[in-house]
Amino acid sequence: MAQQERAVRTRQAVLEAAAAVFAEHGYTAATVADILKIAGVTKGALYFHFDSKEALARGVLEVQTNQRVPEQDIKLQEMVDVAMSVAHRLRLDPVLRAGARLSADPAGRRHYGSAWPLWVGMLTDILTQAHQRGETLPHLVPREVAELVVGAFNGVQLYAQLETSLDDIENRVSVLLQHLLPSIASPAVLMRLDVAADRGERLIREATALVPAPA
Repeated sequence: MAQQERAVRTRQAVLEAAAAVFAEHGYTAATVADILKIAGVTKGALYFHFDSKEALARGVLEVQTNQRVPEQDIKLQEMVDVAMSVAHRLRLDPVLRAGARLSADPAGRRHYGSAWPLWVGMLTDILTQAHQRGETLPHLVPREVAELVVGAFNGVQLYAQLETSLDDIENRVSVLLQHLLPSIASPAVLMRLDVAADRGERLIREATALVPAPA
């Protein structure tokens, strides 16, 4: 059991170090030596979990959607909450920033893939449930809207990255949703959605408060 716990901690340390390096330097310029320096593990320990730089990139992408938002009475609120939570976490979480940079790299993604299909799949599930509940306009096609939201979010994220180093990304995503949602939500549901710029921060704070303190 102790060995398993050490292995889990080592893998997590390597992933977080790889994410930090990918987020700062991109895939091509990142080196295993840089990752090892940040992770504080041996080369053997790293290669035990990830046999190449490509595998490290895939590992970072695979955990992008690990954190789910709480269930809400209105399913469309969950779509909003995914967007606003990610917007908030992008400023704080190098794993998410690395995923965004890796996914948008046209040269590298041919080797390791992209996190975008994971996000599209998650939002498609939420939108399908919302549609079945009558929360959306009748003509809505869940997967088309999911792809639109993911594409628009990544455009806003890139713009905020280049213009303000993500300092205002939550405001920008809030504005994006305010303009998109009238073409998605039924009028009665639209009035009840919380798309405030601090929505993601509040969700993360509430989730943190629910985590038991270590013994």
